[in-house]
Amino acid sequence: MALYEHVFLARQDLSQSQVDALAAAATEIVEKNDGKVTKTETWGVKSLAYKIDRNRKAHFVLLNIEGPGSIVAELERQNRINEDVIRWLTIAVEEHEAGPSVMMRKNDRDRKRRGGDN
Repeated sequence: MALYEHVFLARQDLSQSQVDALAAAATEIVEKNDGKVTKTETWGVKSLAYKIDRNRKAHFVLLNIEGPGSIVAELERQNRINEDVIRWLTIAVEEHEAGPSVMMRKNDRDRKRRGGDN
């Protein structure tokens, strides 16, 4: 089975429950196509380097996927149709990262700095 990391950006005006529903819909697409999502991470709302469709911020979501390449084609087709998803990127990887991703570790480190030595 091939391994993929799929990150998508959702519009900033969506609620967290709507973003979770988008991630659940993506998971459902993967599972219908004989794959599985091994990890889902919501990185929260982050500022964008430049405006995308009049959005300055976006919700970032990561999915680690195992399955055939046809999953990527269908997932990206559905992203094109969905107006709540403003950007996405899918890459093939040799292996998935164990534990939390770099973005999640960065968030933890930032929280410790803010709450710690002031």
